[in-house]
Parts: sequence; C-alpha cells; structure tokens
Amino acid sequence: MAKKNTNRKMSKIAARAEGAARTKRAQANGKRATAAKPVAEKRLSAISAAAKVLADAGKPMRAKEMIEAASQKGLWSSPKGRTPEATLYAAIIREIAAKGKAARFSKVERGLFAATEVA
Repeated sequence: MAKKNTNRKMSKIAARAEGAARTKRAQANGKRATAAKPVAEKRLSAISAAAKVLADAGKPMRAKEMIEAASQKGLWSSPKGRTPEATLYAAIIREIAAKGKAARFSKVERGLFAATEVA
C-alpha cells in the first residue's frame, strides 16, 4: 500500500481556517495575534507622476518634459533606466489604447500629450 505524503502544503482554505483559529485563541488569551506593521508610503509610478504633472501644468507636454518635471517635484525618479521617457511614452500610448476616452491622457499631436478631465 502506498504511503500517504503528510508534508504537503496547506490549501488556501485550510490556511485561512488555521489563521482564524490562531487569532481566536490569541484574542481569548487577551493577546494580539500579530503586531501592527507601519504603513509604508507608496511611491508613485512614472505614469501616475506624469498624470499629476500634466494636470498641474495645464498645458500639453512631451514625455521627456514630464519625466524632468516629475523628477524636479520629487514625485518620481528613474531607477537606473537609460530611457525613462521612452518607457513613459509607451505606457501613455497603451493607456490611451486600452481606456479610450476614460484615459488620463489625450494625444494632442505626435509626441505631445495633454491631461484629460476624468470624473
């Protein structure tokens, strides 16, 4: 007869049940189950920083200008990328293609983008 493997990982449901039981035991003993972790401030992505820069500027800008403005305002800095403006340009084009009129950006002319008012 085959030996049953008892070293399997728990299923997600079993893990949740185990965690809930552990929390209930800790609460019954008057203890906190886990220590509260400090909430880290989330850093903006390049495209979110660009949307903020465009909205604040109130005029159309090129990707390179948005990167420079975001860097100057301290919203975003490139993590060792050599062409962050090309990455931002591609991300903006993808957002416009995917979201259409709901996108945060609109293309004014080749390489020039403006902020859209999204409610």
